[in-house]
Amino acid sequence: QVKLVESGGGSVQAGGSLSLSCEASGFNYRRNCMGWFRQAPGKEREGVAAIPSDGRILYADSVKGRFTASKRLTISSGNATNTLYLQMDSLKPEDTAMYYCAARRSGGYCGGVASQYGYWGQGTQVTVSS
Repeated sequence: QVKLVESGGGSVQAGGSLSLSCEASGFNYRRNCMGWFRQAPGKEREGVAAIPSDGRILYADSVKGRFTASKRLTISSGNATNTLYLQMDSLKPEDTAMYYCAARRSGGYCGGVASQYGYWGQGTQVTVSS
């Protein structure tokens, strides 16, 4: 069973920092792309960072130089958990949104199109005040 659980988020003033985490289990972490997305009220869900199984992480232009994504694989008692992180610095009011982590159902594509991802976490709210 695929499970994605986000944590972190909250409220911060502009210029501040927040960190998000996402524990992911139950899917092929060795091959499938994972990503961070966000959705503001009245707007479409947009890709923030795409994290391939190997290779360079891709960032949306709007967050380049401010957000840093990473991942860590933990294997315990034969069970693998992939934890995604999103470090968000120099936050702006326009970064306010619900943030989601996601995983692809299969290999291949790794980018910012939400419809390409089949597994989603429940989301965590990030609010940046001016």
